[in-house]
Amino acid sequence: MKIKKYAAIDIGSNGVRLLVSNVILESGKEPIFRKSALVRVPIRLGANSFKKGAISDKNTARMSKAMKAFKLLMEVHGVEKYRACATSAMREATNGKEVIAKIKKESDVQIDIIDGKTEAAIIASTDLYEIIEGQKNYLYIDVGGGSTEFTFFSNGKMIESKSFKMGTVRALDSNQDLSEIRNIAKKWIKEGILKYPNCTIIGSGGNINKIFKLSATQLGKPLSLAYLKKEFKKLKELTYNQRIREMGLNPDRADVIIPALKIYISAMKWAKAKKIIVPKIGLADGIIKTLFFEHES
Repeated sequence: MKIKKYAAIDIGSNGVRLLVSNVILESGKEPIFRKSALVRVPIRLGANSFKKGAISDKNTARMSKAMKAFKLLMEVHGVEKYRACATSAMREATNGKEVIAKIKKESDVQIDIIDGKTEAAIIASTDLYEIIEGQKNYLYIDVGGGSTEFTFFSNGKMIESKSFKMGTVRALDSNQDLSEIRNIAKKWIKEGILKYPNCTIIGSGGNINKIFKLSATQLGKPLSLAYLKKEFKKLKELTYNQRIREMGLNPDRADVIIPALKIYISAMKWAKAKKIIVPKIGLADGIIKTLFFEHES
């Protein structure tokens, strides 16, 4: 048996994560990916990028410190290979490339800016295919801070994917009207459902994972649309402080969880679905798997 260490850095619009995984290798067997450590830093890059068009000096400095810390943590864990990916907040920032160059110089961490389709493809490389059955249709929904990725799967394959600028951090900006984008997303999903009817919904993202955890539902069992609606109503009736104190939500989760639920509920209605599966997978898991198979194949 051999054990290798791989890591992924997911630079999102609401937070930055470092995932370290053990990859367990045995001759003649499929590799096993087992989470070793996860660190999350609440740097809300989207608050800068979506409102002001650029990453602030303060958040650039915080990012640089985070990457230095992540680099040291990876060294302590004995990580062999890693990849850092930034999504919508960094790719929309006018100074995104400048920020990445500064962070590279100060921390020696290279960050790749990826587009929505690449993000969806990386996520699809996770354990998602262990859930997907060959004869069924699926709609995969990944709600992030800056964008939401929708992907249709049919006959065990990814058929089409589209990214929409209607993320949770973006929704908090009262100056942004997302109604047009929501209508476009609604039309896209409804057209897709005609081609791939009776879709099973799969959801990912920090907010749906938190809702799933709070529900105490057994892993592998779905959440109902009725349950999501009930939680949405309950959360909306609570103040921001109450969500932190009574629901145990982190400060950077207590505000974005409401627009996130709204997106999931809307998408399920558009797809005429009553249940959603929450497998607890995300971009960081996909980065590690793609990185491993790129270097080991």
